[in-house]
Amino acid sequence: MTTTNRLARRSAALLLALGLGSPLLAGAETLRFGGNFTDDHSSSRAMERFRDALAERTDGDLTAQLFPNMQLGGAGENVDQVASGAIAGTWIGISYLSRTVPELEALSLPFAFASREEAFELIDGEIGELLDAELAEKGFTALGYMELGFRHVTNNERPLETLDDFQDLKIRLQPNQTHLDTFRAIGANPVSMDINEVYGALQQGVLDGQENPYSIISTKRLDEVQAHLSDTGHFYDFIVVAANRDTFNRLSDEEQQAVREAMAEAVAWQRQTAAEEDEAARQELIERGMQFTPIGDETRAALREASQGVVDDLRDKIGAEIVDRVLEELAS
Repeated sequence: MTTTNRLARRSAALLLALGLGSPLLAGAETLRFGGNFTDDHSSSRAMERFRDALAERTDGDLTAQLFPNMQLGGAGENVDQVASGAIAGTWIGISYLSRTVPELEALSLPFAFASREEAFELIDGEIGELLDAELAEKGFTALGYMELGFRHVTNNERPLETLDDFQDLKIRLQPNQTHLDTFRAIGANPVSMDINEVYGALQQGVLDGQENPYSIISTKRLDEVQAHLSDTGHFYDFIVVAANRDTFNRLSDEEQQAVREAMAEAVAWQRQTAAEEDEAARQELIERGMQFTPIGDETRAALREASQGVVDDLRDKIGAEIVDRVLEELAS
């Protein structure tokens, strides 16, 4: 597809998302959601299940229209579109909302989560309710949290076997200050960049590497421009489905309930599917030619120790109460 055709397709999708394309069915209301995940990612497939369940629950009076795969722009653009009310919602890695809601960074403590089950218990409990309230204050309604997963480093320079191997690697990260600070603490050279620019930057050698869950590395085909794969698991990451608060509040009580119930079904399906696909994605990356080097216990301990100062800095930044509450929950 040429650049001109890609721009034309994106422009057409944006017009449609803003309600300036084809007319809607009389009497029906359509909620438009933009996302940067590919069509085949489990989160996009979960949103399709949400769309279908919502239409069924409301007899087609309330429907959802989905624009995955960066059809409406990158992740940052999707957040801005939801904030302004141009679209109803987005499904997005929580890091892209952390600049608006810094308290979300409490979920980004380095090497803090031992399992996905631990992560779900945290986000489905009081911590999740607290963060939902913070999002609401900034004009968003959280509809659910899916799994993005444990994040792992890839690079084109060398296998990552010791702390020293991370030194000076130019690694792309999400726009999350805690993530960036963590990689500085372990000696890397982190760069904040939207996901839509990453493939080209890796291909051109502007970056040495990046970090993402196995599923994203696979669906974004980053193995085509990266040689080395590790299992650092330095952060566990969530996908939040965030709606414009005013748009959601304008719905009737029955419609709001239908949205939440349809989303709950989709989130449950996605979490199970993502867990099943995680190991399969890693194996697929190896089969497609990446060199996999597991991180040993000694190196993992060194990485954890080197990054612990980030936790103290985060206490100063967003308040010790929420950071300590997260740590207490994880220790219990």
